[in-house]
Formats: sequence, structure tokens, C-alpha cells
Amino acid sequence: MTRRLILLRHGQTEYNATRRMQGHLNTELSEVGYAQAQQAADFLATLNITRIISSDLNRAYDTACAVGDRLGVEVTKDERLRETHLGVWQARLREEVDSEFPGMRAYWRHDPTWAPPGGESRIDVARRARPVVDELMREMDTWDDGTVLMVAHGGTISALTSSLLELDISQYKFFSGLGNTCWAQLSARPRYKATNGDDDEILPPKGRFDASNVDNAEWYLDGWNMGVALGRRSIGSSDMGEAGQFSK
Repeated sequence: MTRRLILLRHGQTEYNATRRMQGHLNTELSEVGYAQAQQAADFLATLNITRIISSDLNRAYDTACAVGDRLGVEVTKDERLRETHLGVWQARLREEVDSEFPGMRAYWRHDPTWAPPGGESRIDVARRARPVVDELMREMDTWDDGTVLMVAHGGTISALTSSLLELDISQYKFFSGLGNTCWAQLSARPRYKATNGDDDEILPPKGRFDASNVDNAEWYLDGWNMGVALGRRSIGSSDMGEAGQFSK
């Protein structure tokens, strides 16, 4: 059976609206952000969500609580789902960063191993966020019967999705910006082919995950930038520009 995972980006903040870099700063949802969270909750209520885990930053946690309240599902926090730490770029306008560090935001977008001064790279973010999913895969025996929702941040979701899909480092840049309260949807299935020592063993597919195959799950991307925003359907929207994956 397939295990479904939804990675939801938080609602809009004033920092998003004014093109200011957030990173680990604990910013709050704007009025628009709260409205977006409520709209997302109305739609996500149809997806049989049975577990919600959120970044501990308020903009993500408050978005998660809007969904949890609508569904009657408790929200737990995990700081490993925080946004990328942006070092000296945090709290600064994008234009200010571009003035002091010409061309470096573009370089950062295209090289997932590079980090802003004093901050994290996307590879760093993937390494700290990935265990949240892997641990839940092992611990949540009932996942096959419902959907797990994780509420986080654009950069974190992009890095985590790239890791789950086992992308080459050079491919991390391929995901476009994720809009506020838009999400990625992924599915995990038992891997058909597994490595057994030096030989490849062909394994028959199993109906459900168990202790013998859960650590070797294979993830598939079902959708990117999916969501309902400000009364319109937004799938793969291009009007977000950098406001998703890289605005933090």
C-alpha cells in the first residue's frame, strides 16, 4: 500500500509580502496568511490526514494548527523542520542582500552545497529534515491507512523533497518556488529492487510496509506547488517567482 505525505508551506507573513529574508527568525502570519491557512485547511480536510507535524516556528505552527483544528488532529512540533538558516542575510531585504553580495543569491539557488555566510546550505537542511520522515516511517504503523501532513517552509520542503526522491545534488535546483500554503505531495511504496550485499535481489512487491521493507521505501512525487490560494486553484503557479523556495 502507498503511504502519502503532504509537505505544506506556511501562510504569508509580512516578511514574505515585503521581500525580506526570514530564515530562522520567528515571524508571524499576516492577516492574508491566516486566511490562506483557513482555506488550505478546508481543502486538506478531504485528504484523510491522521498525523500533523510542524516546524516550531510560529508561521508554520499557526498554519498547522489551522488545519489541525479543522480536522481535530493534534499538531506536534519538530525543530528539524525549520527553514534554512540564512546567517547574515536574515531580516534583510533581498535588494539589500543583492547590493552587498552581488550575484550570490543566484549562486545560492543553483548550488545546494553553498550556504550564506553564517547559514546553512540546502544539503544541510535536507540532512536535518530527512530523519523526521524516516523515523515516522518506522514508528507509525498506521500510516498506510491515512495521510501525514508536515507543515514547514519553502526551502525546507524543496530540500526534503529532493532528498526523498534521491535526486543528484545537481538536480536540487530544479524545483520552482513554492507558494504560501501550497504543498508538495509524495507517495512511498515498498521498493521493488533492493540491494543484498554485492548482489541485487528482486523482491516481490508487498501490500503494506513492515519491518522488512520500511527502511528501503521508494518515494514518488505526485504533485508540486499544489494548493488553494486566495480563492483560486494554484498548481505549479509561476507568479510566485522567488517568493516560494528562496524567500524564506
